[in-house]
Formats: sequence, structure tokens, C-alpha cells
Amino acid sequence: MIKRTINKNIIDSSFDGQVLIIQGPRQVGKTTLALDVVKTLNRNGILRFYNCDDPDHRMLLENKGLEALKNTLGDAKVVFIDEAQKVSTIGQTLKLLADHYKNRIQIIVTGSSTIHLLDKTQESLTGRKKVYALFPLSLEEISGGKDFDRQKLASLLVYGCYPKVVMARSRAKKVDVLKELRSGYLYRDVFDFQGMKNADVFMNLVKALAHQIGNEVSYRELSNLLKISYATVERYVHILEQSFIVFHLPVFTRNKRRELSRLRKVYFYDVGIRNAVINNFNPLDKRDDLGALWENFIIVERMKYREYHRIDANQYFWRTYDGSEVDLVEEREGKLYGFEFKWKPRQHPRVLAKWNEYKGSSYQVITPDDVRGFVMKGTSGHNI
Repeated sequence: MIKRTINKNIIDSSFDGQVLIIQGPRQVGKTTLALDVVKTLNRNGILRFYNCDDPDHRMLLENKGLEALKNTLGDAKVVFIDEAQKVSTIGQTLKLLADHYKNRIQIIVTGSSTIHLLDKTQESLTGRKKVYALFPLSLEEISGGKDFDRQKLASLLVYGCYPKVVMARSRAKKVDVLKELRSGYLYRDVFDFQGMKNADVFMNLVKALAHQIGNEVSYRELSNLLKISYATVERYVHILEQSFIVFHLPVFTRNKRRELSRLRKVYFYDVGIRNAVINNFNPLDKRDDLGALWENFIIVERMKYREYHRIDANQYFWRTYDGSEVDLVEEREGKLYGFEFKWKPRQHPRVLAKWNEYKGSSYQVITPDDVRGFVMKGTSGHNI
């Protein structure tokens, strides 16, 4: 089993009176991670485990008052509720337990959809929860801290970082797993959870977004292309974001006369899923989207790194009307960090004069040679 970086963070925050929520896409290992955490926390206690895919387990937690819940939990010290979004009253249930037990027991919850889990617990668990995001495997986790060569990186750019994909030994098996993930959670789960009526339009939107990674996305253009309303495009993209399939970067601007201010870029949480959507598993030397793939891949890896190492930052992209562009902007600790992503390094990286006008800003080109220190822990003093 690959050790997840976030494991220690979760353990360190246990028994402080908060419900610990692990959220993220399906099949990234949330249950495995939670069980690993529980194993550590439960050495001298009693565990109660509820798998809410099981109707009998859901019945024990749904629409229950405090006395019934206390009888169900008994003398447990650690409570693990898996797929908690399946419990219609999960917010009420967790609030009752958190208020009564405080730091005497630790409740750990997993869920695959922020719409169904966090929305249900948003108000009821205010100040009573700590949320952790778990993504597909990170470079740091896959490598075990060792350096990556371009051949290994090239495979990840094609097949992505889902645990089952990474562990599959053959190309054919990797493709089979990705196709199952695509049909099993990308479409079926979203349709089932959201009661979506027009599946074909939704699938066409996902494909359109997959072809536009690395480019600015206009909802108006997508609306015209798919012959649906602007509001429907917004709603569908929101569902994709809440289901951990895509995310967007807003544009960074402080000079609205010179800089774009209304567009956004949309990326996939996993490039393997993205490639499965367009059914393109060609090697990198036979692709025309290598630059976009690397940009999507390394931005997601940076997100994982920041999340797991507790680096707080706002993230954007930046572009002016005359075409000057920074792929990723991090705003943290009062400074601006600009990054450009290139699979093939330049001998003389360009200098963006207009970007440098921002006081306290920096600019760096990130290539495969720069992953250590950017998305993996580097040598002392070389972490970005």
C-alpha cells in the first residue's frame, strides 16, 4: 500500500472535538486512508464502522435522536462513517454526536461528493469539522521521495495517477481501468446523483472541456456550440467541479484596462480521466496536446502538494490583452508567484516585463527537471 502524505495531518488533528471529513473523487483511496488512520487511533479503543452503501447501516444513523445514536455507538472511541453522503440527515446526525461527545471520541467521515456531503453539513457543523481533500496519487507518494525520470512522467501524463491505474502493470490494463472509471463514476454517478435528464449534452460538454485544457474557456461559446443555455453550462460545470472531475482557475487582475477579467481556465483533476474522455492514449511523441497535458498535470500536482503540506494560497492564471501570460499565479503571504510550465526547457526563458511590474512578484519556468522542490519535497532551502 502506498502511504498517503496526508495521513499524519489527519492523525495530528484527532480528538480535538472536531469531526474529520475526508472528501475527494471516487476510487482515490479515501476508505483505505481512513482505515489506516483508524488503525492508528484505535489501538486502545473500540471502533464502530458504518458503510453507508449498506441500507442497514444507513438506517442506524438516519433520522435518529441523540439517545438512539448513543445506543448505536455504545462505548466506541473511534467512529468511521464511510460514504456518509448517502445518509439524508448526515448533518443533523454529526452535529448531535459532535456536541455530545466533543473530544471524547473521534468521528471520521468520508464522502465522494461535496454537493451531497459538505452541503448537508455546512451549517450544522460550522466550527465542528475539519475537512481534508484526498486526490489521486501525487508524484511524491508514487515516487516515495525519489527522483522521477521523463519516461515515468510521460506515462503519468497519458494514464494519470489513480491508484488502480498506477498499480496496473500493462498498458492494456491501465486503459481498461480508466475506461471503467470514466463510465463508472464520471457519467453514471453524476447522472444518478443529480437526476440529470440530458446525458448526451452533458457528455458533449465534458468532451468540449477536455479539448480546451490550457485554454481560456468561454461559457457563452460552449452555450452556442452545444445549443444549450448559458445557465445550463454554468450548472453542469458546477456539478463537474463538485464531483471532483474538473476545477477552474479564475483570472488574476489588478488592471482591468490591460488584463482579461472575465474568462477562466478549466482543468481535470486527473489527466488520465481527461484522456479517457476523448479516448486518446497515444504516447507523448504522437500527441499535439503535450503542452496542455503538462500544464494540467503539474498544476494539479502543485494543488496536491500545497494541500498536503498546508501551504495556503489563492491560485489564478494571468493574461493581458496583448497576449502576455502566466500559467499559474499563487498569491500567498502578501506576494505573487508566477509559474510557466514547459515540457521542454528553454535555454533563455522569456522575461515578462508587465508581470514584473507587480511589486514583490516572481516568475519561474517549471520543466520536468524542476518537480523536486515544486511538487515534491526538495533539498533543504530548495522548496518553492
